[in-house]
Amino acid sequence: MRGRMMDTPLLISSLVEHASRVHGDQQIATRTVEGPIVHSTWAEVLRRSKQLAEALTGAGIGTSDRVATLGWNTQRHLEAYYGISGMGAVCHTLNPRLHPTQLVYIMNHAEDRALLLDTTFVPLAEAVADELRHVEHYVVMTDREHMPETSLPNAVSYEAFIETCPGTYSWPSLDERDAAALCYTSGTTGHPKGALYTHRSTVLHAMGVAMPDVFNLSRDTCVLPIVPQFHACAWGLPYAAAVAGSKLVMPGPRLDAEGLTELLESEQVNFCAGVPSVFLGLIQHWRASGGAPSALSMVLLGGAAPPQSLIAALEGEFDIEFRHGWGMTETSPLGAVNTLLPAHRSWPVEERSAFQTKQGRAPYGIELRILGQAGEVLPHNGQAFGELQARGPWVVDGYFGSDETPLTDEGWFPTGDVATIDSEAYVQITDRTKDLIKSGGEWISSIDVENMAMDHPDIAMAAVIGVPDEKWGERPLLIAVPASETKPTKEAVLEHLAGSLAQWQLPDKVIFVDSLPMGATGKVQKTQLRKEYAGG
Repeated sequence: MRGRMMDTPLLISSLVEHASRVHGDQQIATRTVEGPIVHSTWAEVLRRSKQLAEALTGAGIGTSDRVATLGWNTQRHLEAYYGISGMGAVCHTLNPRLHPTQLVYIMNHAEDRALLLDTTFVPLAEAVADELRHVEHYVVMTDREHMPETSLPNAVSYEAFIETCPGTYSWPSLDERDAAALCYTSGTTGHPKGALYTHRSTVLHAMGVAMPDVFNLSRDTCVLPIVPQFHACAWGLPYAAAVAGSKLVMPGPRLDAEGLTELLESEQVNFCAGVPSVFLGLIQHWRASGGAPSALSMVLLGGAAPPQSLIAALEGEFDIEFRHGWGMTETSPLGAVNTLLPAHRSWPVEERSAFQTKQGRAPYGIELRILGQAGEVLPHNGQAFGELQARGPWVVDGYFGSDETPLTDEGWFPTGDVATIDSEAYVQITDRTKDLIKSGGEWISSIDVENMAMDHPDIAMAAVIGVPDEKWGERPLLIAVPASETKPTKEAVLEHLAGSLAQWQLPDKVIFVDSLPMGATGKVQKTQLRKEYAGG
């Protein structure tokens, strides 16, 4: 027997409609690419996203057509999120940090018909335009006054593109399982692959993100997404803020510690999210400038494992609640969040921050399990470790343009991470399957060694890789970036590690470098390190 409830589709357009209808006066603040900080509202974002939908329709863009964006976190980019998906097209966010050849491959694979881009990236687009087989329209996200001279064909400024459109567009009633957004993986091995999100998955993910034990968003939250809009849709924050009616503060292209701190203070931001490397710089700036922004009360870090010292500084030194998020492009990206239980809050900062390096617990909508080498499901006892698998309504079941599925026969997505899950459902990633080091028949977690190395006060960043060894098969090599104005020694670092690691787990060599190669998503490129240090 079927229930008697309305079958109202979950659509991205419904998010911005709700935000305008219920929270229409809530502010959207943007540090523009042109420089000034400007303020708008959710009601204005709705009207302008409808103008964009009207303009794209007039340009011949239709249902399921891919429209790419190459932009910073700004209001115009936010309008593109809603205008493109709301009209039934697919919003395809591009990562400008990728190599141009990768961008060309991705855009041609996606068959993007239009590109919305910030002025910063006009030279990049000009350099590859001749290789883009499907792009017909270039819309530069600026006004007439700041529109640059460009060789891009059919180029027009964003404001000129939408100015004659009335903003009275009626969103189509789409199937909630229709494609809405497209994000490609960073492609560390082989070509990047496209995760094709649906309206349904995006709306459910937005509601999951907003929950109290996840990002804890509400009308009273002022959100600054430092995580770029081209990284898995800024972790869903532009959508979740609409669900909760939160204020959004968009940082634009200025992501230096001084610029971010100024924005955090002037807009009274109380929640922000980003990768650990950004906050390492912020903490140094706050120490030098006399303290953290006055309203900031919660920080969520993800994208890479944060060092314990960073967590301890945020919570113990600056009294800012820390939450650790884990996920991947294929999980939209929310997979788990480490929100402490009340009992954990009574622990000393050092003990608490060690626990907070765990990736956390799955929210409603995500199931997680770990499998052993023989394919057996392992117990959640905090000791057994195996491959982490996920399933849920915002997890991919395949990739754009491919008929193959990565799922197991039981419908689980293999994440490629190796993890433990404890009795309270907290997940701890111990490594990537490809990054585990097998030495003399024993496994060494590169992540454990890296985290312990970064707890040394003279180490800013660290990466551990396995290098060939005649006797043991593989041995760990530590490659470290010293903190500013320090000169750590191999002996001092190994002595520090020996306090937590067994002798056989200690790296045989420590190499100090000025910087580590970083990928487009802010993660260390270990494939490059393996090539460079293949001989140890």
